[in-house]
Amino acid sequence: MGPPGRRWRRCQAPGHHVRQQGRRRFHRLDAAHHRGDGEGCRTFIRALGFEYVDLHGFSMGGMIAQVIAQTEPDLVRKLILTGTGPAGGEGIKDLTRLSHLDTVRGLITLQDPKQFLFFTRTAGGRRAGKEFLARLKERTRDRDKAISLTSYGAQLKAIRRWGLEQPHDLSVIRQPVLVANGESDRMVPSQNSTDLARRVQNGELVFYPDAGHDGIFQFHRQFVETALEFLERQ
Repeated sequence: MGPPGRRWRRCQAPGHHVRQQGRRRFHRLDAAHHRGDGEGCRTFIRALGFEYVDLHGFSMGGMIAQVIAQTEPDLVRKLILTGTGPAGGEGIKDLTRLSHLDTVRGLITLQDPKQFLFFTRTAGGRRAGKEFLARLKERTRDRDKAISLTSYGAQLKAIRRWGLEQPHDLSVIRQPVLVANGESDRMVPSQNSTDLARRVQNGELVFYPDAGHDGIFQFHRQFVETALEFLERQ
């Protein structure tokens, strides 16, 4: 589960059938609201002929993935949570303010705000950000449409609500869980990854050095190797 866009795409992962889903609307991020998401996922998965899946959620998608694993546990064999945090996690409620500040920062410096939001400000982080932005332009056909300001604002509001939620009982997530993030995530502070891995029953944690919110894209080759090994492990 990833960015908004409500399109399913087949991705490349040797030995695995991979689908990506975005969400059309953002209102609330809580168990009651996303029980409907779980039911929708169940219907779609059954329609594909699968009884269960391995679920990867990045950032806000990781928040939704946690709710699905709690409310529809039979759907999920293994869970990968990246660049994300638990309900009520430290600093998550401040993401809106940070996003606005870094957007202004980007406008003033004539740079893409992603450079500030997703990457560290070290020489290596700035270089990784430029490489990431260049990779985004490699795909020239069937590109996603840019997110609208309305959807962007609703997404930030939903994430803030998640940050203000009371903590969920993550011990009910019994599946193997891989948690990965950059060691210097400003958007969803990295200590939330440590908290996630500690609170689920069967979690493991990977941090990438000199990396922020987009750590798994900065270290994409290493992440793919780690994720595949995790999924193939018996």
